[in-house]
Amino acid sequence: MRYAKFYLLIMLALTFAGCGYQFVGNSSLLPKDAKTIYVEPFLNRSRDIGMEKELTSALRAEFYRRGSLQVVDRLDDADVIVTGVVRSWDNTVASVNRNDEVLQYQSVLGLDVTLRRREPNEILWRGQGIQLTDVYGGSRAAVITSSSAFHNRTLNVTDIRRMTDIQLTEFERREMREQLMDRFAKELHQRIMEMF
Repeated sequence: MRYAKFYLLIMLALTFAGCGYQFVGNSSLLPKDAKTIYVEPFLNRSRDIGMEKELTSALRAEFYRRGSLQVVDRLDDADVIVTGVVRSWDNTVASVNRNDEVLQYQSVLGLDVTLRRREPNEILWRGQGIQLTDVYGGSRAAVITSSSAFHNRTLNVTDIRRMTDIQLTEFERREMREQLMDRFAKELHQRIMEMF
């Protein structure tokens, strides 16, 4: 029960911590004549191979789903362009039990993102040092099977019992990574469209 309360407190703190976006320069709305967007493949400065492709794909998919701006495949066809750099992807121990066995890990994704107009070439806004954080399980003891979050997942109680802690940690890490990508894409889309 003590770990359940601790996990709940961490999740609440992360929820209210904000996403870390910082804007510079012009805070006006997206140009009225902007109808198309090009999501330039992100650059990857982290040690995690493939992260840049996943982020680019998640962001393109979010614009396709929302349909607010038409996603184009060529830079020359775009009114506005999103560029980004994955600065870091760090995983650290977030909690341990009394035997110093890892219960949870914390992941922090660090990014720089820029939205610019193609013609004339001008930066509309820039988010530097964006950080997205999430926590995932490192042990079966950290999984709260009675939580609503658990019931919305693809795992069930039987799956948890069959997995080793290493298998569970890897599954949790992959699932948390996908959730972070989706969250980033949704939040960035919202920022671009509402400019707040």
